[in-house]
Amino acid sequence: MNLHQLLQQSEPLIVDVREPFEFEMGHAEGARNIPLGQIPGHIDEFRTVDKPIIFYCRSGMRSGQAVAFLGGLGVHDIYNGGGLEDMLHLMKNQA
Repeated sequence: MNLHQLLQQSEPLIVDVREPFEFEMGHAEGARNIPLGQIPGHIDEFRTVDKPIIFYCRSGMRSGQAVAFLGGLGVHDIYNGGGLEDMLHLMKNQA
């Protein structure tokens, strides 16, 4: 399933892994800000989420790291949404 389908068919948890100052400058509507460095402290929480989780950042690098890290620990149904502009574009096309 691609990100467009995920956004269309479910209400995923959207996580912005940028730093708080970046988040404050603009973010995807409904996104939760959990900086990449804090992801390890939320492993158990991510394991219990019963819907897809889409991570994004500025360029897709940090979100890719979050997905790789959590995937390596057995967290499933996680996706790299790329950069903020990618997410905004995807979400705009859902409206």
